[in-house]
Amino acid sequence: MTAAAPRLPFDRPNVLEIAPLFEVLRRQGPVVAVTTPAGDPAWLVTGFEQVRSVFTDPRFGRSHPAPAEASLLSDAAFLSRPQGDHDTEHTEHARMRRLLVPAFSANRIRRLAGHVQELADGCFDDMERARGDGAAVDLHEHLSFPLPVLVICELLGVPYDDRDTFRELSDRIGRMDIGAASDAALEEFACYMGRLADRKRREPGQDVVSDLVRAQAGDPAIKDDDVARLAAGLLFAGHETTANRIDLGVLYLLADLARRDELAADPEGRVHGVVEEILRLSAPSGLGVLRYAHDDVELGGVAITRGDAVLLSIAAANRDETEFPDPEAFDPGRKPNSHVSFAYGGWFCIGASLARTELRVVFGSLFRRFPGLRLAVGVDELRIRTNRVTGGVDRVPVLW
Repeated sequence: MTAAAPRLPFDRPNVLEIAPLFEVLRRQGPVVAVTTPAGDPAWLVTGFEQVRSVFTDPRFGRSHPAPAEASLLSDAAFLSRPQGDHDTEHTEHARMRRLLVPAFSANRIRRLAGHVQELADGCFDDMERARGDGAAVDLHEHLSFPLPVLVICELLGVPYDDRDTFRELSDRIGRMDIGAASDAALEEFACYMGRLADRKRREPGQDVVSDLVRAQAGDPAIKDDDVARLAAGLLFAGHETTANRIDLGVLYLLADLARRDELAADPEGRVHGVVEEILRLSAPSGLGVLRYAHDDVELGGVAITRGDAVLLSIAAANRDETEFPDPEAFDPGRKPNSHVSFAYGGWFCIGASLARTELRVVFGSLFRRFPGLRLAVGVDELRIRTNRVTGGVDRVPVLW
């Protein structure tokens, strides 16, 4: 890797497209040298086949053989540095997934789906009330953020009244421009979830945190800190990523009102394809999923050295024309649509069915409730938040 390697995040003029430089780099090869926002060397993987292969290759992981020497993605406390013990990472990852599978089972999510609709309807009511004076309504504040928070709070057993606390902590955890304050927020978040776990030990319920403490009681290898940090990660990912997809999905549908009208005309028939295409194309962050090589590996014609950082660009992989014909087109009828927005293989997101349920509820009913929904500003006035590792937009002003 050379000092001249381009530095992330790349310039991105349009929130509905990825940075043009990704395509330029892909033409050079599916794996190229880049510099992370922290100024460290990394390999950027843009090819669909190569991204999937890293997710299934045990020679890559989130841990690093020498963590003090690892390239960092950024100063953010979350998703930016090595995680776990190099010698036990894959065993521990498999064990933790087994713990969580019952909590995110298809039956549990199906039972929750009807309640998700009730919660969404409540958010729509809030939008109506906010529109009372005729002003534009920020859909992010009234739908995209509160709905996933309501759902994940119920699933995990987190008090919704604490939402302002973990919203502020989540924001700081993902910030790339506040230095040590991001690490401090992660500690606060883990302490918060640790206190909640203590409460669930005394007063267990039918929720994921209670499931975790029950599992811990039968497995002394699971430490209190493991439960607290796992629960904090679930709470962060369970609302942040879904909120971003709702925001960007609405922007895709309102940037071209023909898309909105087609969905509104047949929500039940079209919502599945619309959601999958939103998942494929929406790119809340301009960065990537961080992994480290545990051995010397050849990937996409490039020699990766043990310890090298590898950034998997999900957004670029989802636009790889070798897998997706006419990749930039928003095509709800696209079949197959084998995107990697929820990762792949053993790293496939355990909350994928929950996220899909929320998105199908939102996009299956939003335009029935607000058939004339439209943007109050031009898409070109909105910007991706480049100071957050998860990206996303700050606002989605709408009218109807």
